[in-house]
Amino acid sequence: MLHRVGWIGLTVVGGFLLFAVAADLAADARDGLPADHAGAFAALAGRSFATVRQADPGTARYVTTLEVGYALHELTFALLFLALVLKPLRLERSWGWFACWVVMVANVGYTFTIGRHDPTILARSLVADIATPLFLLACAPAVFARRATDLNP
Repeated sequence: MLHRVGWIGLTVVGGFLLFAVAADLAADARDGLPADHAGAFAALAGRSFATVRQADPGTARYVTTLEVGYALHELTFALLFLALVLKPLRLERSWGWFACWVVMVANVGYTFTIGRHDPTILARSLVADIATPLFLLACAPAVFARRATDLNP
């Protein structure tokens, strides 16, 4: 039962990551920068994105290009994470459980590079930072009990 809660919870986290990417890409296309990134941008650049967009459109285009590239990297992690959760982890494969931890590099990296500069982003990033390990730990007993059974037939 715990395993089911774990992999379903991780699927929801993966869906959250996909939704965040879709929202960021839509905002990049529409405004050049996602609204929830505006605070972090202003904290780091010392001025708003709208000001930069007017004063230096080339720099604004560069920032938008970086945002799109970053979102595509997030999309890659989210899709790979979901593939791991929905197949090997759901089937209680220990290698899938270990591989799912890799997404924490992206999750925690996002928190410490962007999230620490804006409370809205920080709160959203902490959802994945906290939920992912908790759901993975919920899956651990089933994954490793199965492994012990496989080793001792």
